[in-house]
Amino acid sequence: MKPLSNVAVRDIETVIHPYTNLAAHRDTGPLVLERGEGVRVWDSEGRDYIEGLAGLWCTSLGYSNKELVEAATKQLEKLPYTHLFGSKSHDPAIELSEKLKELAPCEASKVLFTCSGSEANDTQVKLLWYYNNAIGRPKKKKIISRIKGYHGVTVASGSLTGLPPVHMDFDLPIANIRHTECPHYYRFGEAGESEEDFATRMANSLEQMILDEGPDTVAAFIAEPIMGAGGVIVPPETYFEKVNAILQKYDIYFIADEVICGFGRTGNYWGTETLGMQPDSISVAKAITSAYIPLGAVTIPEDVYQAMLDESKKIGTFGHGYTYTGHPVGAAVALKVLEIYERDNIVGHVQNIAETFQKRLHKLGDHPLVGETRGKGLIGAAEMVADKQTKRAFDPKHGVGAKLNSLCQANGVVLRNLVDAIAFCPPLIITEDEVNEMFDRAERAIQQTEEWVTKEGLRAA
Repeated sequence: MKPLSNVAVRDIETVIHPYTNLAAHRDTGPLVLERGEGVRVWDSEGRDYIEGLAGLWCTSLGYSNKELVEAATKQLEKLPYTHLFGSKSHDPAIELSEKLKELAPCEASKVLFTCSGSEANDTQVKLLWYYNNAIGRPKKKKIISRIKGYHGVTVASGSLTGLPPVHMDFDLPIANIRHTECPHYYRFGEAGESEEDFATRMANSLEQMILDEGPDTVAAFIAEPIMGAGGVIVPPETYFEKVNAILQKYDIYFIADEVICGFGRTGNYWGTETLGMQPDSISVAKAITSAYIPLGAVTIPEDVYQAMLDESKKIGTFGHGYTYTGHPVGAAVALKVLEIYERDNIVGHVQNIAETFQKRLHKLGDHPLVGETRGKGLIGAAEMVADKQTKRAFDPKHGVGAKLNSLCQANGVVLRNLVDAIAFCPPLIITEDEVNEMFDRAERAIQQTEEWVTKEGLRAA
């Protein structure tokens, strides 16, 4: 094994890395990135990589965008910080709120800013509890999420997330959080069951959970249009159409988590539009600033706002918010990002590039190691399996997905393995040539993983 560099040793002894095997990290050390340009990043040894996951699904306009740097610099020089507490405000927050209300795929009376997607979804939980207390429904507090859904890692948003590592030994989920079934047809469809029938069964399962819990106790349902960290899971046709009807039937608030899918990722401005969802509120973050500055937001419908007014009269204040809520630099960068999306027709660009992206993605399905490919727009995943015919997964202890991820990195493409699926989510500005280069590098890594799997005899049941 190559000796660790000085910077790697310093990292190991000082930094805690999220979603990292901390024990293994002591042996391997970090990939230290030093600069980025467009869809590429360079490490501390000068090697280049295509950033195939846009950082963490977020660097939508790529790296070193001069307009965003200038927007941040201009605001830093004018008003680097102020807050929104105690009736204070500033132009960037006001203008960004107006713009988000205009763009939102659902009725939005007001906008409440946060610093991240985790905080946005955490705020959604708090607001729903607050709202139902305000209107005299103190029992209507349960929030239904989905197995494999990802909504963050705070105590409340981590509880919404339906992934075991986020819960295990953290004493999560907290009370009033429930998880319904995951609408992944490839993994959970029954023998002989059509996708339409599977969608119906998933919707019926949600309805039965609502009935079992008691509709008068269920406040909300939260869902990503396409599940991101859970595996880039695209629900079957008609799934959300059926879910919409159930939520409306039982007066259950619908929260759309647009943190990954929003701002053009799926080929429409909102993933909500692509998947046919009818939410009451959305949570956004990530691509709202192309990840250059931390910022998130929640849209507030009028009835929730009126309840917040009533509570403020009763209590004397609205007791929620963050030091950096509506940070002026974050808001200024977000405004420039939204301007670029519109001016450069980023959604149209995604629609044009998506054909090549999805064609190359689905071509990976021809490889003997790949069981399923799935995606929309410029997001997708390829799932590795031990047996394509039976869909049998590899024994988790073999770490096939992790091995593939490391080989992708060695071949100059930064992706992310979600168990044994490898996810693709490049910056939205990626060109057709860069899409092909990204998949060429990933294909080499998949073939090398296949050779390793065969050599180690990992397909044995």
